[in-house]
Amino acid sequence: VRGASRLVFNGGASLLEGEGAGGVVLMGLSFDGGNVPLPNRRGLVHCLSGRDIRITDCRFTGSGGNGIWFEQMSGDVSNNVFTDIATTALVSFDAIGLMVSRNTIKGTNDNGIEILRTAIGDDGSIVADNRIEDIKAGPGGSGQYGNAINAFRAGNVIVRGNRIKNCDFSAVRGNSASSIHITDNSVSNVREVALYSEFSFEAAVIANNTVDGAAIGISVCNFNEGGRIAVVQGNIIRNLLPKRPAGTDPNDGAGIGIYVEADSTVTGNVIENAPTFGIVAGWGKYLRDVAISGNVVRNAFVGIGVSVVPGAGTALINNNMISETPRGAVVGLDHARPITPDLSAGGAQQYAQLVVGANAVRR
Repeated sequence: VRGASRLVFNGGASLLEGEGAGGVVLMGLSFDGGNVPLPNRRGLVHCLSGRDIRITDCRFTGSGGNGIWFEQMSGDVSNNVFTDIATTALVSFDAIGLMVSRNTIKGTNDNGIEILRTAIGDDGSIVADNRIEDIKAGPGGSGQYGNAINAFRAGNVIVRGNRIKNCDFSAVRGNSASSIHITDNSVSNVREVALYSEFSFEAAVIANNTVDGAAIGISVCNFNEGGRIAVVQGNIIRNLLPKRPAGTDPNDGAGIGIYVEADSTVTGNVIENAPTFGIVAGWGKYLRDVAISGNVVRNAFVGIGVSVVPGAGTALINNNMISETPRGAVVGLDHARPITPDLSAGGAQQYAQLVVGANAVRR
């Protein structure tokens, strides 16, 4: 009977541990950590080198460390409830085919779900249809903690259909995670970049998400580290915050709907209420082959900002609807600083690398 069997932790390394065990099923159990501290890198349920483990319809509460810790595991973690977790609900290192779905995670102090690898490589975990709330960056830092879903060095991860709210930092943070899909997520009240693809990655799809309340809605960045190739499409981003959380670089931007740098297309997005920029392309010389078209930007200080410093690459900006942008619909930037008049009024010809086409501008 689900919930009728309760296992209470009273000390040690973990409550249940498995190594090299395959085909295990944990179903309908309650794991009570009693807020007893766990050693670092341990979970109440701790599994190494196992195949096809299934943890379903279980409850994890009061863990003094992580809820679940996996290394080199495959299987399914679904329909579980995690509450009052001292660090992270689920940590997976070097997965070999993992599904994490339909879980409820409320109240953790590091991150909600971590999909990690010891070195950059294919992972392929799927994180879908989870409800994740109240994620705190307890240890502080500049983004390592306080994220609902964190993929690090893990390629081909799919993050879809999650409902995420009230995070100190990001809803979904892909760090050096190539070919990541971040789609169909509903995000509200996060205090840094809502949806992030950063550092050494190639290829990100960020599509059909809604973001209501974040310092930056979507950021695809770190071309200086090799980060490139993205499709940012069909997102609704609203009500951006004018500053990032404590611990981040005070020079980092905020109040931005979408930020991209290299080999990317930004199409069909709607951005409203951005204190600084609706869309930004490039940071200094780190801009290459960005197309921005078919977007709606409303009520932003600058509609679309694009880097025009020496060495910046090519950008195409056309067929966008831009309204209520007092500093200009399309403006050239020196890093974060606007340095040109409104280029949509015919001034783009002075920059050979810019093509500013037929945008509908309502001033």
